[in-house]
Amino acid sequence: MRGERSGRRDPVAKAAQAGLSTPADGPPTWQGLADLLRLVGRSNAPQLKLRLVAAIAMTLAGKALGVLAPLVLGAAVNHLASGQGAGVAVGLGFAGFAVGWAVVRLISAIAPNASDVVFAPVRSAAQRTAATETFAHALSLSLDFHQTKRSGSLSRTMDRGSRAVDFLLRILAFNLVPTGVELVLAAGVLAGKYDWRFGAVAVAVVAIYAVSTFALSNWRIEHRREMNAADTQAAGVSVDALLNYETVKSFGAEARAARSYDAALGDYTRAALKANSSLALLNIIQAVIMNLGLAVMAVMAGFEAAAGRMGPGDVTAAVLILISLYAPLNILGFAYREIRQSFIDMEEMLKVTRQAPQVADAADAVPLPRPTDARGASLTFEDVSFRHDARASGLDGVSFEAEPGTTTALVGPSGSGKSTIVKLALRLLDAQEGRVLIDGLDVRAVTQGSLRAAVALVPQDVALFNDTLRANIGFARPDAGEAEILAAAEAAELSAFIAQLPDGLDTVVGERGLKLSGGERQRVGIARALLADPCILILDEATSALDSRTEAAIQKTLRKARAGRTTLVVAHRLSTIADADQILVLKAGRIVERGAHHQLVARLGGEYAALWRKQTRGARSAPTG
Repeated sequence: MRGERSGRRDPVAKAAQAGLSTPADGPPTWQGLADLLRLVGRSNAPQLKLRLVAAIAMTLAGKALGVLAPLVLGAAVNHLASGQGAGVAVGLGFAGFAVGWAVVRLISAIAPNASDVVFAPVRSAAQRTAATETFAHALSLSLDFHQTKRSGSLSRTMDRGSRAVDFLLRILAFNLVPTGVELVLAAGVLAGKYDWRFGAVAVAVVAIYAVSTFALSNWRIEHRREMNAADTQAAGVSVDALLNYETVKSFGAEARAARSYDAALGDYTRAALKANSSLALLNIIQAVIMNLGLAVMAVMAGFEAAAGRMGPGDVTAAVLILISLYAPLNILGFAYREIRQSFIDMEEMLKVTRQAPQVADAADAVPLPRPTDARGASLTFEDVSFRHDARASGLDGVSFEAEPGTTTALVGPSGSGKSTIVKLALRLLDAQEGRVLIDGLDVRAVTQGSLRAAVALVPQDVALFNDTLRANIGFARPDAGEAEILAAAEAAELSAFIAQLPDGLDTVVGERGLKLSGGERQRVGIARALLADPCILILDEATSALDSRTEAAIQKTLRKARAGRTTLVVAHRLSTIADADQILVLKAGRIVERGAHHQLVARLGGEYAALWRKQTRGARSAPTG
């Protein structure tokens, strides 16, 4: 009731809103097992088949010896109780049986651990494969996925899913299935050596124990699901706040962010308390069933011994066999709950890999050929239309051609479609109508890798990795040498800045490059694009964060960089694109004007001319001192 009064949403609903599904039931067991086996098959673990066979053989041998050990000890006790012959002979006989029991028990304990060592590389390889495949597929998904995901939630989903693979392989192959084998062996030994009723009691007790455990665990599973949902929500809140700490601090919202995190942890704590209380109830019921079963077995064995049909050692052996069955059953509730939850976690991870990217290479895609001469590549939009789901407007019948080696500028108000054109040129989006062509080839007919190698982008807000300047500039071409990296840095007016740094190119720029100023980050982005040596260079407000002197220097550098390249420039300051070969003025997703700067300025009543007059008037009226 407290949660309702405070207006908090259910953690499951929060997780669903964050883009993480929370299924009411686990995935079908057979489907989950098939997914797990396919992961093992793709793991490329060393000596996979040999390790699998050896590990299972050692585990089953350990279980068989575990059933044999109480019989050996029972024989020792019977031999001691018989008291026939010399005391030394009796003692030696008992000692021999006791040593045999200890050896058998030791081997039965070593075998599962040895099998775990043998099989560990397979588990690790499967876990690694699951995590790597999910990570790689998530990176390959389209913009719609990455614009709606929560990084913290996705990271936690991948982490839980990969760990679930390791747990399922360990618990299914080397715990539950061998325990079932051990139950069959134990029941057979008890029924064959003593009486069928002993075997029946063992099976009945285990069955009652298992049914009770499964029923209570099914009841408890919802608590665990709520815990996971609250855990995911808390991770998403904390990661969002830490990634955007500047925004949090700018608005003095540290306490508010902490309260949101505390509320998420509160949901987790309440679910955890429920889970812990129900776990205690489960343990109590399990203990009652175990001890009642042992009591029944001991009483039956005692009556049989009194009637002379069993010796003292047989009583000991029967009780020990049942106790040995209880040892793995102690974790049955935990194993059942974790298996179900692990299947859910694995399925959540695999759901990411089953999402098909909206932008994907065609089956017959070919590499985009680079021009044989230093002329750049042509970029053509043929009646292209695109509408975003979250917006009422998009591009509507946009057509233009950027000739090789020319500069085309895009201007217009926010939301007019400039960024959409950039994303379509990079094929981060696919046109819903019309075609985007590079050198006459539809971008959907070429591989994305070759397309991105031919087109480089310098965005308005350059995002850098938490790595060195060398790594960030060289990201465009990992095989580039230091001389090439330094040349790109010098072309982007970065060389003087780098020379002042104590560590030079080895300076770490911090998360998302926040140790650098906005202008420095943009210059790193320009250097990275120049190092890529593209046929088409896209500048999306690439100098917007620079001061006037640096902007003038980089504009001069960019003019040199345009030589032999086709350039697409998105700009708000018209003075930066006055020398463009053609300027396209967009409004509400349409090209309303096009031409050179002098043509558009001379057009009375035109959109471009009005914007030019507004910007130049502001520059003339600005104070000088």
